[in-house]
Amino acid sequence: MSADAANWAYAEDFVPEDKALLAARDAADHLGCVPVLPGAGRALQMFAAALGARTAVEIGTGAGVSLLYLLRGMTADAVVTTIDVEAEHQKAAKATIAAGGFAPERARMITGRALEVLPRLADAAYDMVLIDARKKEYPQYLEQAVRLVRVGGIIAIDNSLWHSRVPDPAQRDPDTTAVRTTLKAVKDNEALEPVLLAAGDGLLIAMRTA
Repeated sequence: MSADAANWAYAEDFVPEDKALLAARDAADHLGCVPVLPGAGRALQMFAAALGARTAVEIGTGAGVSLLYLLRGMTADAVVTTIDVEAEHQKAAKATIAAGGFAPERARMITGRALEVLPRLADAAYDMVLIDARKKEYPQYLEQAVRLVRVGGIIAIDNSLWHSRVPDPAQRDPDTTAVRTTLKAVKDNEALEPVLLAAGDGLLIAMRTA
């Protein structure tokens, strides 16, 4: 193992996950969905706590790993609107947040395609938006996220390094290209102040400043 890989593994394992998160990862494996890695999940929790987030949109529910991390960082009355095309994923996510000690009404679960659901949500009404669904649709998700998040709020984009493919210009498959295009759009948007973290599979955090 290289020094970089060893450092990454050490950082990912630095704060062990509890039974609720580990069970959610098992459920995700069974369902075939890939959740945020521990480093990215913990970062989301910390940003939510620092922001005092009360409202969030999650694009891609999966088995509820990132949902649980968000709820643990958000205020006691916070609600996450989480969107997934698979009802079975959201059923697993309900079990995950229950195991984590949260009431079901803390998650407003909407089953459907994100690009059909997001336009129905209110402008500037959310403290955080997490993008973690179909990579090819990341550019369109970002357009909606900028509209949805309030000034001072945060947009988080998981898989921003996409298995180390994004930094490699030789990688030009549709998913990698879409993620790379999204990151460039964030950098070029004067209303966003971004930072790209190497946590998990890459986590881009952008604050809306205008």
